[in-house]
Amino acid sequence: MTDTTLAQLSNLAIYSAMAVLTLAMVMSAIYLARLAPTRAKAEVVERELVTSDGETAPAAEPTTSEAPEAESTRARKAGGIAWSLTLLGTLLTVAGVALRTLEVHRWPLGNMYEFAVVGCMLTLLAYVGWSTRRDLRWLGLFVTGPVLLTLGLAITVWYTDASELMPSLRSVWLAIHVSVATLSVALFTIGFSLGIIYLVQARLEAADERPVSFMDRLPDARALERLTYAIHVVAFPLWTFTLIAGAIWARQAWGAYWQWDPKEVWTFVIWTVYAAYLHARATTGMRRQSAAWIALAGFGCIIINYTVVNIYIVGMHSYSGL
Repeated sequence: MTDTTLAQLSNLAIYSAMAVLTLAMVMSAIYLARLAPTRAKAEVVERELVTSDGETAPAAEPTTSEAPEAESTRARKAGGIAWSLTLLGTLLTVAGVALRTLEVHRWPLGNMYEFAVVGCMLTLLAYVGWSTRRDLRWLGLFVTGPVLLTLGLAITVWYTDASELMPSLRSVWLAIHVSVATLSVALFTIGFSLGIIYLVQARLEAADERPVSFMDRLPDARALERLTYAIHVVAFPLWTFTLIAGAIWARQAWGAYWQWDPKEVWTFVIWTVYAAYLHARATTGMRRQSAAWIALAGFGCIIINYTVVNIYIVGMHSYSGL
């Protein structure tokens, strides 16, 4: 099979993954919409009861508030379809990356297109793997959405034909340093989605009158905050390793551990912001919502690093291929 054929098959797999993930995103949205519970308003009616001796005593009728009903059959069906489509989209993305690997005859992390596609693959794999341990169907929309957007940008804007690696990239550290960086970004992406959901849930719980919505079926703010923290606790050490491994590779490739290259600087900025989040999260008296906003700022730095810095700022890490 020629490299041209492999390239065509890889692109076909990515386009197919995008189509399937679009359907998965739609079905996840339908699943959440059908989760909205029908709930009677709680009301206590006090009546004056007149006793035989003329005295009155207030008596309250039982509260008519109903707990949310069990998940409906329609919601379960939509959730099952969304989950199956997500699995299929994940497999197609893996196939696209595998075919790209065969096409370029190396680890597929040599340019911005390859990094984006591998990052999407790892994000989906992390979500699917986590979902085998707990029911995360409610998170599907917030994972497939960012992945679909990134795949769309990768295949249309950042696409780069197969090419030889630059001499400085021909190292075993490409598989080590960049792979760990990609995995950590994948986890940070899920953490970003969880952080947004947590802040919305916390705001709704603090409101005097909370509207009935699918958010009633999601974990409460406290549980969402713990999930957000848990995934960042895993991602941050991986990013720390990325920073250290990058310095070691820089010493071998350029003769110095640190060159104040824009990419190096932003990698350290990202590390600093997420370190500030973990510190704020562990600080007594610090509001959890404020700490979550720091985590969102960290993901904003990631976006700047892998879009603005890669494309518009020239440095020793100018490997985007654009």
